[in-house]
Amino acid sequence: MPASDAIAQPEQPWNRQRLRSTNERLLLDRLRTGGAASRAQLARETGLSKPTVSSALAALEEAGLVREAGTHAPERGRVAVLYAPDPAAGYALGIDIGRSWLRVAVADLDGGVVARADVRNRARSSGAMADLVVSTARQVVANSGLGAHEVAHAVVGTPGVYDGERRRVRYAMHLPGWGRAGLFDRMREELGIPLEVHNDANLAALGEYTYGVGAGSRLFAYILIGTGLGMGVVSEGRLFTGAHGGAGEIGFLPWPGLQKPEKLEDAVSGEAVVEAARQFGMTGQLTAKAVFDAARAGDSAAVRAVRLEGERIAYTVAAAAAVLDPDLVVLGGGVGHSIDLLLRPVRETLRTLTPLRPKIVPSRLGEDAVLLGAVATALGTARGVVFERRSAS
Repeated sequence: MPASDAIAQPEQPWNRQRLRSTNERLLLDRLRTGGAASRAQLARETGLSKPTVSSALAALEEAGLVREAGTHAPERGRVAVLYAPDPAAGYALGIDIGRSWLRVAVADLDGGVVARADVRNRARSSGAMADLVVSTARQVVANSGLGAHEVAHAVVGTPGVYDGERRRVRYAMHLPGWGRAGLFDRMREELGIPLEVHNDANLAALGEYTYGVGAGSRLFAYILIGTGLGMGVVSEGRLFTGAHGGAGEIGFLPWPGLQKPEKLEDAVSGEAVVEAARQFGMTGQLTAKAVFDAARAGDSAAVRAVRLEGERIAYTVAAAAAVLDPDLVVLGGGVGHSIDLLLRPVRETLRTLTPLRPKIVPSRLGEDAVLLGAVATALGTARGVVFERRSAS
């Protein structure tokens, strides 16, 4: 039968429902990215008809996904009601597990932190650490006045690489026993919240891209220098993690040690700063912070140790620049806090190593980079989950 003679089939109910859902999601995404808007403005910007916009907004408001957010009075014409996403429609949980600190935060769908806790990680076993994560997360959720069912998604940042097939973390050298299978399954079950696991440097990079100095960068590398050494790479707003999640494990690069070959992590870390300071004559109970403080005060051994650290960081930056060609390198983690002392030796040494000159800056988020990256990643999933839940109901 010729196409012109074909009889139009009635639209199926499931097609109509899918179309309504698509329109509602389109408007919700526009309000989230572009800010509060009126019906007329939404119709102009999305290409949807005014009746379609009105119907979709009514459905979103009834589902608790949008709310009235004031009015706009133009010079001519009627006063228009403005609509915005309701941040209290759902929540996300971010968790940063470090060797010294555990940081946990609950955020609404706008990314506003509604409750948070930073506690010392004094756990001496992987089981105790898992217990600490669960108890702290439960307390933070309780302090926010929420129930676990209101938290749509959780993301954990941890050293190492999570192996989803074997359900364990690999390469978390500084957290004894953390590679045991089933730990995150246990945390997921006890929290009662969907939970995913990511490398801490990757999340720090995403946090810096979302909330910090990485915003707008085409490709940047976040180098996390603390107890260990890691790197997160964000390209066009997306993480690059490699074929098996190991991209950015820059600490495994070989380094020519004095006695035997070492890893780059052995030369570029807080512990490396302390070791260098001892070799140059500092004594006593030393920490990386104490060495940097002494360098600011002019202690010659501390100054030499800090300069050596800067030179070694330059090698790290040179390796990243040669492979990735980033437009920006962000230095973060505990050692990154002392960027005021490190930038000069990093830049001077870099000039002797490579013609590549990426811009080098300190992290704007400091110790919160991993946590905020976890929150941002959890929100990416939570918003979709909340939309599906509320639309269905």
